[in-house]
Amino acid sequence: MAAIVESRSERVDLRMTPSAKQTLQRAAAVTNKTLTEFLLDSGLHAAHDTLADRRTFVLDDQRWRDFMVALDAPPADNPRLRALLARKPAWEA
Repeated sequence: MAAIVESRSERVDLRMTPSAKQTLQRAAAVTNKTLTEFLLDSGLHAAHDTLADRRTFVLDDQRWRDFMVALDAPPADNPRLRALLARKPAWEA
């Protein structure tokens, strides 16, 4: 699958304190990125995390009913999971 390449044509202007800029520049330097790369990568990562739980999906009536039946069904027995959950945590052993 070929990646879609977009040119960076949009601009975002930021106002910040000199100390905030210095902190961001240091963080960019230790990750071997330019300030722009660091801010874009960090911002996109935060945006994806924020949006991850806010996805919507649309189902037709039949698929919605099937989905609800699956949600209402009891979980399948899983002996390995049951044994794992029955163990004492390491900090209590």
